[in-house]
Amino acid sequence: MHIHILGICGTFMGSLAILAKQLGHRVTGSDQHVYPPMSTQLEAQGIELIEGYDPAQFEPEPDLVVVGNAMSRGNPAVEYVLNKGLRYTSGPQWLSEHLLQDKWVLAVAGTHGKTTTSTMLAWILDHAGMQPGFLIGGVPLDFGVSARVGESPFFVIEADEYDTAFFDKRSKFVHYHPRTLIMNNLEYDHADIFPDLAAIQRQFHHLVRIVPGNGQVILPDNEPALDAVLEQGCWCDISRISLDGAEVEWQARLLSDDGSRFEVLHQGQPQGVVSWSMTGRHSVNNGLVAIAAARNVGVQPHHAVEALNAFGGVKRRMELLGEVDGIRIYDDFAHHPTAIATTLEGIRAQVGGEKVVAVIEPRSNTMRLGTHQGLLTDSVNAADQVCWFQPQGMNWSLDQVVAQGQVPAVVYSETEALIEALLPELEPGTHVVIMSNGGFEGIHQRLLQRLRASRDLQQAEG
Repeated sequence: MHIHILGICGTFMGSLAILAKQLGHRVTGSDQHVYPPMSTQLEAQGIELIEGYDPAQFEPEPDLVVVGNAMSRGNPAVEYVLNKGLRYTSGPQWLSEHLLQDKWVLAVAGTHGKTTTSTMLAWILDHAGMQPGFLIGGVPLDFGVSARVGESPFFVIEADEYDTAFFDKRSKFVHYHPRTLIMNNLEYDHADIFPDLAAIQRQFHHLVRIVPGNGQVILPDNEPALDAVLEQGCWCDISRISLDGAEVEWQARLLSDDGSRFEVLHQGQPQGVVSWSMTGRHSVNNGLVAIAAARNVGVQPHHAVEALNAFGGVKRRMELLGEVDGIRIYDDFAHHPTAIATTLEGIRAQVGGEKVVAVIEPRSNTMRLGTHQGLLTDSVNAADQVCWFQPQGMNWSLDQVVAQGQVPAVVYSETEALIEALLPELEPGTHVVIMSNGGFEGIHQRLLQRLRASRDLQQAEG
């Protein structure tokens, strides 16, 4: 079958394309904005990419068009599909019907940490020899690819609450029918489609309602927004985790302030110590819920601990891109105030008094609407210096965030000007954390190139 995917470079749709290719289909796709790591991953898989949405891409006519949720009425490709009566479906619906139907699905939902937690869980199962399938909204460093069909009944999926398609406004995750469900946390987000937190909670409860009675829901203790979801009804076993000493089924005992070492306890009994490269309490939370979910499908906790001790991480999740003369450049996907704060707090706990510079592009739809404007100011308090980037098309100014902040900060509207101003501020022992959910005009590698060029020039002159 020839499957053509509209919006193929989105993290979900790109991963779906890889699965379709592995299932033996011919896969092509198009997108308006093509950038790594998804574009390079798709090309490596032999999937043909088309720039833009010219209807000429439907010649010859595909057997099925899978429509990404970024597509809307008025898009020339969408209009062509509808006018010509081509067969079409959504990505989640296709996945449900063609891959997940006979699987034990382990789904990871929540406002923050879905990608990293899904990767941890897939890695634990793989380390245990279970050869799971997975679909993850990022590229796991341990697997090198964001999706695979797998060779067992188990399938790990990042379960996003965003809407399915322009013709299906349910959250994506209701299509997945999980037997094991992680709900990591819940905050107001996606202001472009949800009017308030209650609307998101309603979708989460739709998800809980389809977990079978012999399934399991796993969540942190003391998450009021998630507790409110469960109070609407839950028909399966509930397993809770805690980082604060609460007497629940799973506990983590921090052995280092930065979260790089922690002991795992199950029913009060020690199961082993995780010692890894991850930092922050949020990372400990992610690791503990992954261990609990793996236990639900038979992986003993001490085996899961061994797996996390060898965990490599995920691209764009505090990924160290390079170090030049003691200056470290990181790439992180954080685009919500809570994610920004926990990321910066994590690296602060790790590096102590060394200089931390945050470079942030508030690019998401929710950020562009200004929904979290009031929370941004304090989200960067763990940094020593902040460079804010004002994206085009954002109808509110970051100047107020800077004016109200405690941390020295400047707003830039051009990435080149940002780089020029930042370079003289960098010295050995500085950690530059670049945060965006987009390509950010390639600022990460441009900054590294300038640092290397400066180093090479100094060496030549010396």
